[in-house]
Amino acid sequence: MLAATAVVVSFGLHWLVPAVPVMSFAVVLGIVAANVPPTAVWTRRAGQPGLAFCARTLMRGGIVLLGARLALSDLAELGWFALVLVVLVLLLAFAGTYLLARWHRLPGDQPVLLAAGFAICGASAIGAVAAARGSRAQDSLMPVALVTLCGTLAIGVLPAVMALTGMPEEVFGFWAGASVHDVGQVVATAQSAGTAALTIAVVVKLARVVMLAPLAASVAVQRRRTAKAPRAEGPGSAGKQPPVVPLFILGFLALVLLRSTGWLPQPVLEGTALVQEILLAAALFGLGSAVRLRELLRSSLPAISTALLSWLLIAGLGLGAAWLAMGAG
Repeated sequence: MLAATAVVVSFGLHWLVPAVPVMSFAVVLGIVAANVPPTAVWTRRAGQPGLAFCARTLMRGGIVLLGARLALSDLAELGWFALVLVVLVLLLAFAGTYLLARWHRLPGDQPVLLAAGFAICGASAIGAVAAARGSRAQDSLMPVALVTLCGTLAIGVLPAVMALTGMPEEVFGFWAGASVHDVGQVVATAQSAGTAALTIAVVVKLARVVMLAPLAASVAVQRRRTAKAPRAEGPGSAGKQPPVVPLFILGFLALVLLRSTGWLPQPVLEGTALVQEILLAAALFGLGSAVRLRELLRSSLPAISTALLSWLLIAGLGLGAAWLAMGAG
């Protein structure tokens, strides 16, 4: 009930401030609920099972429905050169963020989760990779908070850079799609530059989103290999292994293929997009409700440094790819 209320409030705040995506408001409300005395104790105890359900199960449902936003024909319109550039930016951003996180000695699965969130699609990618890897819930908290912060920061910074430099709309749209983290943040960033920029931004962003499936599958395979290793030392030493391809990723791919057939009418696509946004908003509220600011701030400086350096890295890579792609086009 608290998550549902937070989703309604998030949509209301987004209506009042359209530049900030619903999911950004949702994660902030979750953090507030976890740290304000009237609700802080309740989120730790009685409300914890329901909020954990939101953070895990509803997150997976939202990721499945994200597939309905992507048609393979949209990717074909970009052209092979632009697609190669998008994939190259994604791989370099993932590797660079992972190495930065390791250099800063971030604990647990935070390096790979940060890399997935910054390189692919924000909190959705963090949730997908965490599920595929079997990560602890605590390892997701910092990456979600930071990817939301940096993605929201991009909404203001990128249009300002465009205005100062006189950047063409098409280049700006490609830049936003290649470097901003969440789909909603991409839309909020690109729409300020006009319809042409928004169209290119969304297609480029969805090209990044489709890479979520192979990445999650690769992470799951790597996790299975790691889990098998201790078995040589003794029976029962390894825990339950995650599936090679999580079911929600298969659902995501199935919806991509279904959308690509053109069988889904526009009202169904619009309804699916709304449900997906509701599910992810509830999931991010659930994740945010596990963030204890006092504990977070004690060990946040290395993670914040990693996030800001990664943000600059992917912004630079995306801008270079945008000029190459639009110049070639």
